[in-house]
Amino acid sequence: MTVVSDTSPINYLVLIELQDLLPALFEHVLIPGAVRRELQSPEAPQEIRRWMASRPNWLELREVTSTPAELRQLDDGEREAIALAQTTGTTLILLDEKKGRQAARERGLSVAGTLGVIDLAARRGLVSLLDALKKLERTTFRASPQLIRAIVESS
Repeated sequence: MTVVSDTSPINYLVLIELQDLLPALFEHVLIPGAVRRELQSPEAPQEIRRWMASRPNWLELREVTSTPAELRQLDDGEREAIALAQTTGTTLILLDEKKGRQAARERGLSVAGTLGVIDLAARRGLVSLLDALKKLERTTFRASPQLIRAIVESS
């Protein structure tokens, strides 16, 4: 299965050293140019820029030439990721931001975020859910305590 990813899920999975969950779960991950630029930006954490400098084969860059005007309220990465998913016929997109997730769903896309990837990986026995969540807590990732509790209780 191929998925399209926005910046945030890749960023956080690399920061907690669980980026290899992506090819284990999805085989192939597409990112648009805007996501590549965000991950390589001087503002991105050094470990992210270093990882992108030797990005793995399963992470494929695809340039997006146009995005729907009605997505202009989203940031460049979200806008291009949604457009890329639509143009490639990819049904699953990885997004964390609420507005982006809503816009993707409105376009018929299935959405998962960083927590969804970790939860799926834990359900498949690829990672300890609690260990991954503890690592995630040490980053700037934010989610409501209720959401975290719901994920833990459902596993």
